[in-house]
Amino acid sequence: MLELGGGQPAADNLIKDISEAEFMAEVVDGSAEVPVIVDFWAPWCGPCKTLGPMLEDAVKAAKGAVKMVKVNVDEAQQIAGQLRIQSIPTVYAFFKGQPLDGFQGALPQSELKAFVDRVVQAASGDASGGLDDAVAAAEEMLDQGAAVDAAQTFAAILEEDPANAGAYAGLVRAHIAMDDLEQAEAILNGAPVEISKAPELEAAHAALELAKQAADAGPVAELTAKVEADPEDKQARFDLAQAMYANGDAAGAVDQLLEIFRSDREWNDGAAKAQLFTIFEALKPNDPVALNGRRKLSSMIFA
Repeated sequence: MLELGGGQPAADNLIKDISEAEFMAEVVDGSAEVPVIVDFWAPWCGPCKTLGPMLEDAVKAAKGAVKMVKVNVDEAQQIAGQLRIQSIPTVYAFFKGQPLDGFQGALPQSELKAFVDRVVQAASGDASGGLDDAVAAAEEMLDQGAAVDAAQTFAAILEEDPANAGAYAGLVRAHIAMDDLEQAEAILNGAPVEISKAPELEAAHAALELAKQAADAGPVAELTAKVEADPEDKQARFDLAQAMYANGDAAGAVDQLLEIFRSDREWNDGAAKAQLFTIFEALKPNDPVALNGRRKLSSMIFA
């Protein structure tokens, strides 16, 4: 079992107000190992009061991969002049004593998170506090068939970060692998609203839909014989594709669906194309079956 969250610095050590005299020690010298984000603000600045707390939340979410200091420009006019700060709020990120990135004005929370992530990545850090590695380890467990262990690890990650889309989707897929589709659907329906449209959750939803179909899939041999007896029987071919996917043959399923699309792309209100997209979404983006299938489908669409 993985241990999560060990050794993370306390949130109150990540963010502090500093004076002009402390700038050299806290920012220039202090950014030698970890990036330091500087929020230049003033008590009379309305947008600063909105930006500051949101930026603090984004820094805390990075779990020690970045620090933040707040500088009141009314009390630090020399530093503000040296950095040519003409309006506030202004935010700069420093790493190894040099400005790394920055922006002016208030930004929405999503852009603040992207800014912090960008700063961390530029400094070769890990904004997840090790949780990304834990998600990857749980994914590997799932790939190797250890669904119960994977589910326990994904659940532990979610205790640390309840809005971790990768762990949430992984927990859904672990329950699918355990053939507990009811619980998988309950977990999926209970996802926090802020991650409900994340690509990982969309992929888990597609995987769940395919798993539900698999429960009703017929025998591959019987359906194969039916298609061979009448290659124009598109429903039989569609059923064969479902059965193939249910039996772990994603490539075969994609081939059958592509054949339906090639023959009649509008059959059953475009069911073959819709099913192909469901399979592509359920597979990992770099899966060769998804990559090859998408390429073949595109060539047919634009032929």
